[in-house]
Amino acid sequence: MAEVTNEQLLCILKEEFVPALGCTEPIACALACAKCKETLGKTPDTIEVLVSGNIFKNGMGAGIPGTGMYGLPIAAALGAICGKSEYGLEVLKDINQDNLPLGKQMLENEKVIIKVKDNSPDKLYAEAICKSGDDYAKVIIQHAHTNIIKIEKNDEVIFEKAIEAQGDDCGKRPELSVKRILEYIEQVKFEDIEFLLEGVKMNTEISEDGLNNPYGLQVGKTLKENIKNGILGEDLLNLCLSRTTAASDARMDGCPKPVMTNSGSGNQGITVYMPVVAVAEYLKKSEEELAKAIALSNLMAAHIHLYMGHLSALCGVIISGMGAATGITYLLGGDYDKIVNTIKTMGSNITGMMCDGAKQGCALKVYSAVSAAVQASLTSMQGIICRNDGIIVDDIEKTIKNIGLIGSEGMAETDKMILDIMKKK
Repeated sequence: MAEVTNEQLLCILKEEFVPALGCTEPIACALACAKCKETLGKTPDTIEVLVSGNIFKNGMGAGIPGTGMYGLPIAAALGAICGKSEYGLEVLKDINQDNLPLGKQMLENEKVIIKVKDNSPDKLYAEAICKSGDDYAKVIIQHAHTNIIKIEKNDEVIFEKAIEAQGDDCGKRPELSVKRILEYIEQVKFEDIEFLLEGVKMNTEISEDGLNNPYGLQVGKTLKENIKNGILGEDLLNLCLSRTTAASDARMDGCPKPVMTNSGSGNQGITVYMPVVAVAEYLKKSEEELAKAIALSNLMAAHIHLYMGHLSALCGVIISGMGAATGITYLLGGDYDKIVNTIKTMGSNITGMMCDGAKQGCALKVYSAVSAAVQASLTSMQGIICRNDGIIVDDIEKTIKNIGLIGSEGMAETDKMILDIMKKK
C-alpha cells in the first residue's frame, strides 16, 4: 500500500475544518428541509422527516441556537422557513425574531412530523419530504451531515449520486498510521497549517461564553467559580476541564455561536481543540507549536474515527479525547513512543462510554474524556507503559482497530437498547 502523502494529510485537515452552528444531527435535518424549500421554490405547508436511530437519539435533547428550544422538530421547521443550504452546517444562522415565531407556529399546528426510519441504510440518514399544495420535494442526506445524495420533486429525480467514501474530496481517504501522522507533524510548515488557528479562535470564543453565562449544566462555569473561590487549584488539569466543558455547555444549550468541528461533530471539535489550547497557554507555547499540536489532535482523531464511523453506540468524545491527549503529550515534549502509550492508556480507560444522545449532559462526558486525556498524557510522560491491557495490544494500529470494532460492531445491541429506551420517554 502506498504511503499517504503530505498533500493528502493536509487535505484531510482541511476536510475536517468545518464550522457548525448547533448540534450537527438536528442541523442535518434542517439542511435537508432547507434544500426541500429551495427545490419547491416556496415555504412548505407540511414537513415529514425520516431519520436513522442515531440521528433521532442525537437530536432529541440538543439545543437549537437562537431559539431557546430543543430537538429535531424546531430544527426541521426553521430549516424550511429560513434555512439556506449554501451555509452547510451553519444552515440556521439566519434565525431571528421574525422567523422564529413561524417555526413555533408550524409545531403548534402539528405540521412537522419526525419518525425513525426502520432499517435505515446508514447510521447517519435523514430524509425530508416537504409539501406545498399539490407539490412535494424530497431530499436525502446520508453518510455525512452535508452529503445530499438525492433531490426529488413531484416524482422527478433532479439530482442523485452514489454514496461517497469518507474523504472523497481528496480521493478515497487513505489509511493512516500514528507513525506517519507524527512524521508529518514534524515536517509540516507553519504557514500550511496556520489556518487551524481560526478554529482555535472560534472554539475559544464559545468557551468564554460558557464560562461567563449559565448554559446547560454549567460544568465549566462551576469549575471556574470553584477555582476562583480557592476550592480547586488553577492547575493544568482544571484549566483543560473548565475551558472544554464550558464550550460544550454553551453549545448543547443553544448558544448562537459556531464551533469548529471534527468528524462532523461540534462536541468532538471542541474536545480536539480546547484541552490542547489550554495546555499550550499554560506552557506558554508559540502559535506554531499550538498549530502543530492541533493538527496532530485533529489527524489522530480522524484516523481513529475511520474504524468507527461518525455515529455509533460509543460516545465520540472518546475518540476526540484520544486526539487531544496526543496533542497534549506532544506539547509536553513526548516522542513517538510516549504518544503511542498515551493512546493505549486512553483506550484502556474510557473505551465503552456509551452515547445516549446529544444533550446538556454531553458536557459531563467531555469532562470525563478530557480528564482521561490529561491523565494519559502525564502518566505516559512519566514512562509508565500500558501493555496488553484488556483490548490493548502491543501494535498501536491493531489497538485502534480494536477500539473501532467495539464501537462499530460490538455495541450494536447496546445502541438498539439505548434507542428503545429513549423512544419511550
